[in-house]
Amino acid sequence: MKYHFFPFLVWFKYLTFNDIKADFIAGLTGAVIVLPQGVAFATIAGLPPEYGLYTAMVTPIIAALFGSSKHLISGPTTAISIVVFSSVSGYAEPGSEEFIAMALTLTLMAGVYQLAFGLARLGKLVDFVSHTVVIGFTAGAAILIATSQMQHITAISSANGLSFIHSWIATISHLELLNWSVFSVAMGTLLVAIGVKRYSPKAPNLLVAMVVGSLLALAIGSDAGIALVGTIPAGLPPLSVLDVSWQTLQQLAPEAFAIALLGLIEAVSIGRAIAIKSQQRIYPNQEFIGQGLSNIVGSFFSCYAGSGSFTRSGVNYAAGAKSGLSAIFSAILLMFIVLLIAPLTAYLPVAAMAGVILMVAYNLVDFAQIKKILSTSKAESSVLLITFFSTLLLELEFAIYLGVLMSLILFLAKTSTPEITEMVLNVEQHRFVEAAAHPGYQCPQLRVLRVDMSIYFGSVNHIQNRIENIVNQPDVSRVLILCGGINFIDLSGTDLLIALDKKLKAKGGGLYFFAMKPLVKQRAFKLGLTPAISPERFYDNKRKAIAEIFVLLQPSVCEYCQQHVFKECEKYA
Repeated sequence: MKYHFFPFLVWFKYLTFNDIKADFIAGLTGAVIVLPQGVAFATIAGLPPEYGLYTAMVTPIIAALFGSSKHLISGPTTAISIVVFSSVSGYAEPGSEEFIAMALTLTLMAGVYQLAFGLARLGKLVDFVSHTVVIGFTAGAAILIATSQMQHITAISSANGLSFIHSWIATISHLELLNWSVFSVAMGTLLVAIGVKRYSPKAPNLLVAMVVGSLLALAIGSDAGIALVGTIPAGLPPLSVLDVSWQTLQQLAPEAFAIALLGLIEAVSIGRAIAIKSQQRIYPNQEFIGQGLSNIVGSFFSCYAGSGSFTRSGVNYAAGAKSGLSAIFSAILLMFIVLLIAPLTAYLPVAAMAGVILMVAYNLVDFAQIKKILSTSKAESSVLLITFFSTLLLELEFAIYLGVLMSLILFLAKTSTPEITEMVLNVEQHRFVEAAAHPGYQCPQLRVLRVDMSIYFGSVNHIQNRIENIVNQPDVSRVLILCGGINFIDLSGTDLLIALDKKLKAKGGGLYFFAMKPLVKQRAFKLGLTPAISPERFYDNKRKAIAEIFVLLQPSVCEYCQQHVFKECEKYA
């Protein structure tokens, strides 16, 4: 029981000195990477830069201790940062004390939602959210992030419009106000980040780019109107003051739910992706608890909402991390780094930060997956495009809900049209094969069908139409269903099978079943499939099923039949 509540006790006792050494090296790598990211993500969220670093100090420790992944690194992320900004900016001025208090309250509420989901064992729900939704949402969020930085790249203050479209209209219509010095610093920083990433992949490209951007701004001079970020407080995360008034809780409840859902989808998806490579098993419910506790605890230490980071988690795995201790090392080492270099941020230009954020936004778009989806699946493409455009044009939390709803609709659409395949006897292979793919013989009285997926309320209409088209053929009086692919039969499915059996009985035949899974059969029997259909019609041996059904066929039809499907047909040859 204690391992359930304190999962870190499981992996901690198996650590060796070499494991700890590997975790330390991976943690150091992660600390260097998250330094520029934390500052950038906080800026995206509308918070002072230090809040991104605070989130990277506290959140990873709690998530690592109470989650199930050995390699997942939690902390500030781009997608959640922009949802935080969108959620709170309508109620308070970004960067203000009121904004900060509401953002931290939002984090607490999101954490409570996540913890509740974990304790309620709802981890399975993540399986019903298509990865396409996450790809579409993050692609849209990337464009919104880039849009939000236009005012820092161009120095056109009106660029911060009321919406995505208004922001671009305001920027384009005031291009004469473009500050070329600011623009040069931003683009120079971006080009350096791209160059370092391409020619020296192991180097911290964002950190190098920020240093070069600062030097470029220094060379241009202070009279060019280049704003600076200012000094980041050189200290550990302070205790925070939350706004827990009833009005604020009511206002932020829907947004907190959206952030909780997005954070869980991100964390579990990333954890599973890396677990496939590391051959580790991920427990979604435990990840829910870990993410929830990390946000709850973090909200009291000046941390805004965080989740799993694919970049940092991937680097953590590639760097040789062995356990969650690497995330803890990363957070602790970041604390020491911040204490040492915090005064240097006074020379960091806002335009350089904007250039770094553009790089972050670009990396957020999964072009390979988008191309694959658009070229292979119309259904998935529709989910991708709807989520993408709703992210750009609607409220972000609504875009998340809409994407999840589209995933569920797509899932239901797939399960509501199970495969019903007519089987024929292939003479060369001497076995039943799919009629659509292979030539063969079919008995005019007994049809053999294979049903894949579940027979439930959502699929009964499709199944009924397909089987009745076969049953309505003149000589067909009996149907043998191969049930190996059926995973579930509910009350509606049971009623359908009984109705089809009655229709076949009216023609002097009936419905038969082969290889139905024991648990599926047990549930169907409880729902009344028997005694409405005799238990003797359920077979585990196909040869026996054919032999017993054959003797019930009409000899008058068999006498003139040329198909000779079954071995028993030889006497009519």
